[in-house]
Amino acid sequence: MRLLLQQRPDGREAPRFVQLMLEPDLLGGWTLVRETGQIGGRSTVRREQFLDRDAAFAALEQARDQQLKRGFQLMFTQGAEAPR
Repeated sequence: MRLLLQQRPDGREAPRFVQLMLEPDLLGGWTLVRETGQIGGRSTVRREQFLDRDAAFAALEQARDQQLKRGFQLMFTQGAEAPR
């Protein structure tokens, strides 16, 4: 699953983005990948490991909700399930 969130451009600088990706790993666990940065600029990637899909999905939803509260807008969703 992949979510892309973006701030509205204000005209002074490039908008910021947050990309959240949920990926299975080779050992049966799940990885939540968070990429943040400015569009066209540098970005930072953080990875968080989870033992089961439900915990990883809950962390993805929590991260998404935090960014929505900060003024980001959901721009793109890709994956088997749409987020709640």
